[in-house]
Amino acid sequence: MAYHVRPVKEFLVSPALPPELSRLGELAFNFLWSWKQSIRTVFRRLDPALWKECRRNPVLMLGRVPQETLAKAAADPRYVAQYQAACREFDEYMAQQPPAGGIRVAYFSMEYGLLESVSIYSGGLGILSGDYLKAASDANFGLVGVGLLYQKGYLEQHLNPDGWQVEKYPINDFFTWPVQPAVDGEGNEVLVELRLPRGKCYVKVWKMQVGRVPLLLLDTNIPQNTTEEYRDITDQLYGGDAVTRIQQEFVLGVGGLRALKALGFEPTVFHMNEGHSAFLALERMRLLMQEQGLSWEEALEAARANNVFTTHTPVPAGIDMFDPGLIYEYFHAYCERNNVPFDRFLALGQGGTEEQGDRFSMAVLALKTSAYRNAVSRLHSEVSRNMFSRLWPDFPVHEVPILPITNGVHLPTWIHPDLAALYDQYLAPGWREQYMDPAIWAQVKDIPDEELWEIRRRRKRRLIAFIRERLLQRAQERHAPSTELKRLSEIFDPEVFTIGFARRFATYKRATLLFRDIGRLKKILTDAKMPVQVVIAGKAHPKDTPGKTLIREIIQITRDPELARHIVFIEDYDIEVGRELVQGVDLWLNTPRRGEEACGTSGMKAAINGTLNLSILDGWFDEAYEVSGGWAIGDRDPYTPDLDDVHASSIYSLLETEILPMYYRNREEGVPQAWMKRVKTSIMNLSPTFNCQRMIRDYIERMYEPAHLAGLRASEDGYRWAREKAEWNRKVERAWPQVSIEDVSGAVGRAIVTGAAIALRALVDLAGLAPGDVRVEAVVGRVNPDGELYDTTVLSLPFLKEQDGKFLFGRDFVPHQTGRIGYTLRISPNRSEDPVTRPCYLPVKWTVRN
Repeated sequence: MAYHVRPVKEFLVSPALPPELSRLGELAFNFLWSWKQSIRTVFRRLDPALWKECRRNPVLMLGRVPQETLAKAAADPRYVAQYQAACREFDEYMAQQPPAGGIRVAYFSMEYGLLESVSIYSGGLGILSGDYLKAASDANFGLVGVGLLYQKGYLEQHLNPDGWQVEKYPINDFFTWPVQPAVDGEGNEVLVELRLPRGKCYVKVWKMQVGRVPLLLLDTNIPQNTTEEYRDITDQLYGGDAVTRIQQEFVLGVGGLRALKALGFEPTVFHMNEGHSAFLALERMRLLMQEQGLSWEEALEAARANNVFTTHTPVPAGIDMFDPGLIYEYFHAYCERNNVPFDRFLALGQGGTEEQGDRFSMAVLALKTSAYRNAVSRLHSEVSRNMFSRLWPDFPVHEVPILPITNGVHLPTWIHPDLAALYDQYLAPGWREQYMDPAIWAQVKDIPDEELWEIRRRRKRRLIAFIRERLLQRAQERHAPSTELKRLSEIFDPEVFTIGFARRFATYKRATLLFRDIGRLKKILTDAKMPVQVVIAGKAHPKDTPGKTLIREIIQITRDPELARHIVFIEDYDIEVGRELVQGVDLWLNTPRRGEEACGTSGMKAAINGTLNLSILDGWFDEAYEVSGGWAIGDRDPYTPDLDDVHASSIYSLLETEILPMYYRNREEGVPQAWMKRVKTSIMNLSPTFNCQRMIRDYIERMYEPAHLAGLRASEDGYRWAREKAEWNRKVERAWPQVSIEDVSGAVGRAIVTGAAIALRALVDLAGLAPGDVRVEAVVGRVNPDGELYDTTVLSLPFLKEQDGKFLFGRDFVPHQTGRIGYTLRISPNRSEDPVTRPCYLPVKWTVRN
């Protein structure tokens, strides 16, 4: 029988709330409840079982809660009092808003991890972005987020009987999420229009409210798009082929900028969190050319001034790159309309890394169109400077202008309420608002070991209950026999030392390093006096076959009869699984190849909950190890394959000789005192530093404030600064081939005693440039046996006088070191007041070393 399809008439049904509880919907649609326990408790107390079933989603819960339950709650004075207190806290929080006229940041990210059931995130980048919005809200900082609203989100992980990952993609129902259509000043839903190669694409704008911070999310799966191709642009996070990726990134960067404009947002700083949104720089330039009459070069200078770029990728393979032909398909019309030669346009995304070839790199585009650039840890900054050093080919790697700003976690989101309640008793009253203050955390030493230990034991019991529940659920789904169900219902012991490992299953994270010597591991795990149990979780990207293979290897190991009660793998790793693990295990294991983990934040989440770290000295832990109370695997040596065996052996040795004896010592007396001393060390030293409040303060001081001021300067007087800067660039480019350092003087070949001054002088032919157009510097340092400088210092040589049409620069230098000392001189353009903002394209010239 054939059915005739007719247009569906839609209407939206909202829950009927009693007058006494009329603001429950308002509370539900603001993510503030996700980190304010008093507000969250209002929903959980209403129906605990339904709250759990709805995976902590209050909007979904209010749509399902029976009317009799609501009526009963409205008639309960205890519940009403709690609800009213939550409303007061909400109002007091929301009454404070960022001051008008200050810094206003537009923050673009491909993913946001705010809630386990709101699946628009895949892993660390998304969790960080979600935490960052919450921190901005707590700081009352003027920020608006921009992202994509995915119809299927990221994968839901299932394992087949062989242990192979199988992906499922449930359809997201936005009308049961804390998200609503964004409306303009007249109450109309906002659509933005994009021009793609095969016609117009329409984008619907939705809005989530994260405390005081709005998050705009873009959706192409709407009736206005008549082709399936365009409706599927926002179908899956990190799904599809290169065409889908460039479309998603076009929607994010260009569509996001247009959405901001349609809703009346006027950012003063534009922050690209990873390179996915870098097309926004091109859209900004287009607007500046059309609305301000700037040339391509002038628009580039104006847009660069207040663009910020954060790179999270430590390896070139992790960067989105597109073939020139695909870029031509999407941008040749842009170039024609704006009179920009395509090869000049293409060059904005080329020249970054050797692996790139002639492909167009989104990270390179972001670097070249941003004046402020940062990596996400100190070590990652070193890695990034090396990786992108070809963009500044004449400068030492350590001077490549990519600053370190180490990530952090939103402490109120990740700290367990039981631990927070203990802090309420022993820490200063304002600790929840002043958690960047080390003096607050020094008071942790006053907490009795017995009380902190009991909190930790309680959390482990909760973790084991969670593990059993999750394992049983999946076993029942695959119709496991009753014997298997009984085994899983009794798995793990709350008195046994527990190790946690949960992360994305990329090969560089070496998830199977712990299993490198199975025989030795078995002896450790099954020791009668000091047994160990391990819980593992993580997803592999759908196209990452090596990552899926690692998961299957671990599943096979868990089926070894000797290990079946000691190792479990939790399927479908998400925010909920991560939260339970970092709050409940005793030890957090992290085993990446050094230099390939940009930062990593799961260990931070563990540390603030009193879970100790056992980690490679990579990312954040390279900075934290000495004060962390935890243990390091290996040294600070660059990774080589032969270190796999060394690192595995180090893990076994540390467990056998130090970690396990310390944990099990004095257990007959109840509390392992040496262990608890380390737990307190971890909490006291890491909580005030590795949190998002410190992180956002660093961004404000080092990136946003200078970018905001630079943007204001660039736009003054009809963008006069940008016009002059572009003209100055052209002048330098014309003159630079003739600029030369004609003569150098300063103790060449002579023996010098410490304390004696050396007169460094450079006579420069500026080829028509003025002394203020250049920066002349001496790079001074020790000389190694190969005649190369190291341990260097850069000294600026000011202009002294004009001499026969040339210009003399110099200064006196007093060496305080002994041995072989050398120097070299260099000259570079000096329009930029701050070397941090040095563009990639400005040249530099060197003399030979003396």
